[in-house]
Amino acid sequence: MILLALFCGVLTWSLLEYFIHRFLGHVPQLRPNPFASEHIRHHSEGDYFAPTWKKVLAAAAFTALLSWPATTLLGLGPGLAYLAGLMGFYATYEVLHRREHTHAGVNAYGRWARRHHFAHHYSDARFNHGVTSPLWDLVFRTYKPVQSVRVPRKFVMPWLKDPQTGDVRPDYADFFTLAK
Repeated sequence: MILLALFCGVLTWSLLEYFIHRFLGHVPQLRPNPFASEHIRHHSEGDYFAPTWKKVLAAAAFTALLSWPATTLLGLGPGLAYLAGLMGFYATYEVLHRREHTHAGVNAYGRWARRHHFAHHYSDARFNHGVTSPLWDLVFRTYKPVQSVRVPRKFVMPWLKDPQTGDVRPDYADFFTLAK
């Protein structure tokens, strides 16, 4: 029961990640909201992330709000496991999202995640709302496979740019190009 509750917490965050990003971040009728203002800035500046203290405060408030219902409905152990899965995967999401912008992908998942996420940023923001997984994009039909991403020069990530030529590093040229 504990492992199932932990997994359900992870799955819940994954769904919240999708809904928060898709609806609070990209549906004009649902703005203004605190997430949207930070999200719009992230899209317009590329390397902007909301301050960590805001994220920790929001996570603490959300955890406090859910603690009583989770432990009442599931019992103490499973309720805490559910919250640990939810908040643990939220923290994982935060790390993965930041690293997509600041570091090159070192394995197949990392390379896929960067193409998926940057296609959302620079090609069509109506698609690919899942930052860590395509699961909910597939379920809700907002997944768009990505072969190559055209990155505006003003948003090029340091890990993508060859310092000698100013163009895309050769090892990323199959998946990224810079807009002229």
